[in-house]
Amino acid sequence: MTATDPTAVRRVLLVAHTGRDDAREVARGFVKALSAHGLLVRLIATEAHELDLEPTPGSVEVVDGAASASADCELVVVVGGDGTILRAAEITHDTGAAVLGVNLGHVGFLAEAEYEDMESTIEAIVARRYTTEDRLTLDVTVHLDGEVVARTWALNEASVEKAARERMIEVVVEVDGRPLSRWGCDGVVCATPTGSTAYNFSAGGPVVWPGVEALLMVPISAHALFARPLVVAPTSVLAVEVLARTDGAGVLWADGRRTVDLPPGARIEVRRGSTPMRLVRLHEAPFTDRLVAKFGLPVEGWRGANVRRRRPTDPGPGSPGA
Repeated sequence: MTATDPTAVRRVLLVAHTGRDDAREVARGFVKALSAHGLLVRLIATEAHELDLEPTPGSVEVVDGAASASADCELVVVVGGDGTILRAAEITHDTGAAVLGVNLGHVGFLAEAEYEDMESTIEAIVARRYTTEDRLTLDVTVHLDGEVVARTWALNEASVEKAARERMIEVVVEVDGRPLSRWGCDGVVCATPTGSTAYNFSAGGPVVWPGVEALLMVPISAHALFARPLVVAPTSVLAVEVLARTDGAGVLWADGRRTVDLPPGARIEVRRGSTPMRLVRLHEAPFTDRLVAKFGLPVEGWRGANVRRRRPTDPGPGSPGA
């Protein structure tokens, strides 16, 4: 059976920020409404307990762990902020299930809907009135003495940072197998276009539209003549080497969620991920509008391209021939 087979069970995994009262309330509302429309809602056991929901045949099912929770799910509904969506991205990384974020956070760049639009969001899910888009991810490997000692991935960014607050970290950065520069810095952010509005943005990197396929590298507080944000091809391989003589170790952060300790001499390679993340889209809103809304950017005075500008030679209001 396929997802569009009318006889198939339509299963939706719900992931929520259960530490917040408003998120729990919205999550329960989604469970009630989706199951009332004949969809089977799956919950992870710990979240089902925190939502005070029990398994109900044909309506609610509960699974023990998150590892394969999204298997066989049409999509994953996430109630929370970007942090909760990043947690859902971990859950769906191996299954490829599409993620629909319902924002309860402050910015929520990854979210597609606001909790105030719960009713229309549920209608869109039930009617399958949505599309999906793939977002570029990162595959990250950590090498030490020529051996791979760790592997991870990221949707937003992989950052190499100093482990001790009082010390800088000394690194050499590389693009496509060639050394670029040596930096004494607080760290280096390697980001995706999706992550360009996250840590990359805070570190002074450029905002990159999601439709652009590229990798970004941004130094953090680097003491160097050449320390500018870089945008490279999606086929490029970025590398950061922690100098063996550096005074102190570093740490690798993947999406601010997963860490790997980096001793002096460690080499971190970042390349385009083999598995993209699928995000649900309910409407075709320009990314520019999203930026304006999320950052509260001032656009007063804009008249738009469709407004005809009066040329200096045009007659003014009230002039003869006007």
